[in-house]
Amino acid sequence: MIACPCALGLATPMSIMVATGRAAQAGVLFRDAEAIERLRTIDTLIVDKTGTMTQGRPTFRHVVGHENFSADHVLRFAASLDQGSEHPLADAIVAEARRRNLPLTPAEDFESVTGLGVRGRVDGRSLALGSVGLMSEVGADVSVLAPEAERLRLEGATAMFLAVDGQSAGLIAVADPIKDSTPAAVQALQADGLRIVMATGDNRTTADAVARKLGLDEVHGEVRPQDKAALVARLKAEGRHVAMAGDGINDA
Repeated sequence: MIACPCALGLATPMSIMVATGRAAQAGVLFRDAEAIERLRTIDTLIVDKTGTMTQGRPTFRHVVGHENFSADHVLRFAASLDQGSEHPLADAIVAEARRRNLPLTPAEDFESVTGLGVRGRVDGRSLALGSVGLMSEVGADVSVLAPEAERLRLEGATAMFLAVDGQSAGLIAVADPIKDSTPAAVQALQADGLRIVMATGDNRTTADAVARKLGLDEVHGEVRPQDKAALVARLKAEGRHVAMAGDGINDA
């Protein structure tokens, strides 16, 4: 026979309910009660960048045209394509195009390529907007634009290349400010002895720029969701007790 005091039987689920409710008020969602119980053992925290360490409300920063494409041409094509995207970076691009009163065209065959960018067709032309990796997939040479992209990334901005029909057309940059609460939160976690690791799909230079401002020295840039899962597995294999903090479906 196993005896269990009534008070203990009531207190355990009640404490979990209270913890879940308090976390929800702070914008934290636990997928199950076991996660709450295991949280006290965590010694390593992996954090995403966009929307987690930053505000998740990027603002337009800069646009550059290349070859026969003007800056407005690049912005109009990118914004037309990004109308089908749910990513915060897309909102900043579309908002700037509308501010300039540029005519936007609905995109066809829109596709979001996880960790790389987006592609589709606008005005009968094949477009791709995103990272160097995506440009390589469509055969676009962006080497001429690379120095400007690196300069913007060193300032903490996210730079995206635009290819039109497989040819380099331009560059767009947006910036996502760090949340006011992030530096204090990072310092508090580090003071508690937690190892903080940033893992983001953004370019490594941009990730490093944000990490420097937050005092983080362990950064993984240009990682896809499967790479984040592999990072968790590697750290666990080292004997670490790992938690992941992020936003969006990819991080879940």
